[in-house]
Amino acid sequence: MDTSESSTEPQSAPVVEDPPRRGWRRWAMDTRPLRIPAYRRLWSSTIVTAVGSQLTAVAVPKQIYDITGSSAWVGAASLAGLLPLIVFALWGGAVADSMDRRKLLLITNSGIAVTSLLFWLQAVTGLESVAALMVLLAMQQAFWGLNAPARNASIARLVPGGQLPAANALGSTVMQTGQVVGPLLAGALIPVIGLPELYLIDALALCVTVWAVYKLPSLPPLAGAATRRAGVREIAEGFRYISMHKVLLLSFLADIIAMVFGMPRALFPQLAAETYGSYGEGLALGLLFAAIPIGAVLGGLFSGTFSRARRHGPMVIGAVVAWGLAITGFGLSGNLWIAAAFLAAAGVADMVSMVFRGAILLSAATDEMRGRMQGVFTVVVAGGPRLADVLHGTAGSAFGPRAAVAGGGLLVVAVMLGLALAVPALRRYRV
Repeated sequence: MDTSESSTEPQSAPVVEDPPRRGWRRWAMDTRPLRIPAYRRLWSSTIVTAVGSQLTAVAVPKQIYDITGSSAWVGAASLAGLLPLIVFALWGGAVADSMDRRKLLLITNSGIAVTSLLFWLQAVTGLESVAALMVLLAMQQAFWGLNAPARNASIARLVPGGQLPAANALGSTVMQTGQVVGPLLAGALIPVIGLPELYLIDALALCVTVWAVYKLPSLPPLAGAATRRAGVREIAEGFRYISMHKVLLLSFLADIIAMVFGMPRALFPQLAAETYGSYGEGLALGLLFAAIPIGAVLGGLFSGTFSRARRHGPMVIGAVVAWGLAITGFGLSGNLWIAAAFLAAAGVADMVSMVFRGAILLSAATDEMRGRMQGVFTVVVAGGPRLADVLHGTAGSAFGPRAAVAGGGLLVVAVMLGLALAVPALRRYRV
């Protein structure tokens, strides 16, 4: 690995070389990490919870809208969960670097399961309180903020360094599949079993995750790591670490560039009504929202085409540029099916970017800093699209939705290429 950005060799599972795959297997998803029992347990639990969490993600806004009849309240609830997520993700990263990550995962997954049970309880008793829903949503996002850094940072202790891209592809594919299947399943189940039961199904799914985490090996701080607490100073150390390691900073900036300038989801309703209304507004809206996750899933299924690449930095740069070009094509498309194809292509590019940005965070940081790196990563992933909603909504009102989308895509390409040329650390990074 190129260690010019780090003075300490990161610790991870031992490297195991495999013979090259031949024929069609070269194109298919690289499943080598699933041979490792601990990673297989963690990944298998994600299959269940990826769908279950989306049931709750649909149920909460549906219930709030049923109570209030106002989309403004639905939007306010989304913001109510954002601040706890940001605060506890940053703190959770520091906690993940100071204690056994398996123990932290047990605590936080149990907390998320209890929260889902409380969601079910308030729904089945007919409480109909928006305030209660917001409090529970804030609790859920706080537990998730504590959970995500420990979960992601643990992967590098479970799989060899050379398999990190493959492990990230496996995990990201499952999560993206959940974003497609979960909402469709929720829509089908609500008329049959009712909304409260969606919360209960999610809680039961989380019990599978708790069991899978319980079966993991202990993941304490590595021998020789300094004993630390999880406070403001440790969080600040994480940001200083990022500022001193350009490849880490650039990996975060790459995602911010792609999402803030190039995520046009806030304009999907307007585009569905005005540009693609002749196809049927409902069909157009559903297709626009589903196209990027579908593309990401396809990218994951065929991740064998790229997951063994060693030039992680150039792969991130190329993926972000490809995302920007696909979004530009979407903005210029007047045909719904061509537009959906461009969004699906953007989803493939996003999958590639996620795989290698995640691998960089796990390989370029030492184990004692991985939790904090994942905490910042969680904040960036959660916050970028929300900033994009504001930016694209404003630009769409000023210049029209298609011009705003195409302009944002071109801006992604220009800024990413300019950054890659100005600061060579990312384009030189390889393992």
